[in-house]
Amino acid sequence: MRKFAALLVSFSCLSLAGAAQTAAPPAPIPVKVVIVATFEQGADTGDKPGEFQFWVEREHLDRVLPFPGGVHPLRTNADGSILGMVSGMTIGPAAASIMALGLDPRFDLTHAYWLLAGIAGVDPDVASVGSAAWAKWVITDIRQEIDPREAPKDWPYGIFAIGSTRAGAVPEPNRVWGSEPRSYPLNARLVDWAFNLTRDTPLAKVPVIDTPEVAAFRATYTGLPNAQKPPFVLIGDVLASDSYWHGTILRHWAEDWVRIHTHGQGRFTMTAMEDSGVAEALTRLDRMHRADFRRFLVLRTASNYCEQAPGHDAAESLTAPYIGGIPALEAAYRVGSPVVHTLIAHWDQYRDHIPGD
Repeated sequence: MRKFAALLVSFSCLSLAGAAQTAAPPAPIPVKVVIVATFEQGADTGDKPGEFQFWVEREHLDRVLPFPGGVHPLRTNADGSILGMVSGMTIGPAAASIMALGLDPRFDLTHAYWLLAGIAGVDPDVASVGSAAWAKWVITDIRQEIDPREAPKDWPYGIFAIGSTRAGAVPEPNRVWGSEPRSYPLNARLVDWAFNLTRDTPLAKVPVIDTPEVAAFRATYTGLPNAQKPPFVLIGDVLASDSYWHGTILRHWAEDWVRIHTHGQGRFTMTAMEDSGVAEALTRLDRMHRADFRRFLVLRTASNYCEQAPGHDAAESLTAPYIGGIPALEAAYRVGSPVVHTLIAHWDQYRDHIPGD
C-alpha cells in the first residue's frame, strides 16, 4: 500500500507539472490602432524627436515590449489599445517589420487600424513645407532604367516602366513581366473620412509649424503658388522608392510615374521609402486573416521639397539642412492624432464598421 500511495503521489505531481507546462498562453492584446513611424533618431522621449517621439510622449505609450522581429522595441498605452512601432527605413526593412508584427501572437490585429505617419518631400506643384497629405494611392518604383546620358535625346529622363519601350509611356500588356504590384489603392472612403475629419486642422500660423524660417524658405519657390502657401491638409498620393531622389527632372518623372501606375487617378504629392513595403506586408497579412488592409491609412507631412527652388542647383538643394523637419513631425501628430482619438472614442461603432462605409 505504501508503494502504491507513493506512486500515486508521484503521478499526481507529474500531472500537475505537465498541466503547468501546457497552460494556455495569455490572450492576445486586442489592438485598436497601430501607429507606424519609420525612424527614431535617439531616445523615444526627451531628446531631439524622430517620427516616433511625439506619439510616445503625447499618447502615453509607456509600456515597452521587446520586438526581436523588428528594429526597435514596441510601445503601447496602458490598456494596449494603441500600439506604436518603428518600422525601420526603406522598403525591405519596413515590410519585414510589419510582417513580424502581424504574426506576433501577443497581439490581435484583426480589427486594428494602421496609421503610417511620416515625413516626406513634397511636390512644389502641389503643396508646401509643413503640409499634410492623406494618400489614396501608394505607388512603388519597380522600373527599368538607363543612364540619361545614353537615353534617346527626346526622352525627358532615363527611367521607364516595365512593359513600355520609352520614358513616360504606358506599359504594353504583352510586354509586362512579373506579378509584383506597381501601386496599391487604399480605401478611398476611409481616406475621405480621415481628410474630412482633419481638413481644418490648424497648421498655418502655428508657431512650431509655420515658422519664420519655413515661411522664408517657401517664398523662394517663385512661380509655384502651392509651394508658397502656408501649410495645409490635403489628399495627395505617395511614391515610395529606395532611391532618395531629388531635382526638377526627377520630379517630372514622379508625376508621370504616378499618373501611369494609377491609370490617371492619382496625383504625385509626397516622396517616401517605406510605404509600398508596408502596403505589401498588410496585403499578405490580410490574405492570412491577420490584418485588414482596408483599415490602412498613410499620412505624409512635408519636411522639404523634392526639387530645388528656381535659380538654385539640385545638388545644393539635396544636401541643404532640413528647415521643415520639426514642423513636419509636429504636423504629423496634429493631423494624425484626431483620427486615432476618434476611432478609439467610438470603438463600439468602428470595431466592426469602417468609417465611410
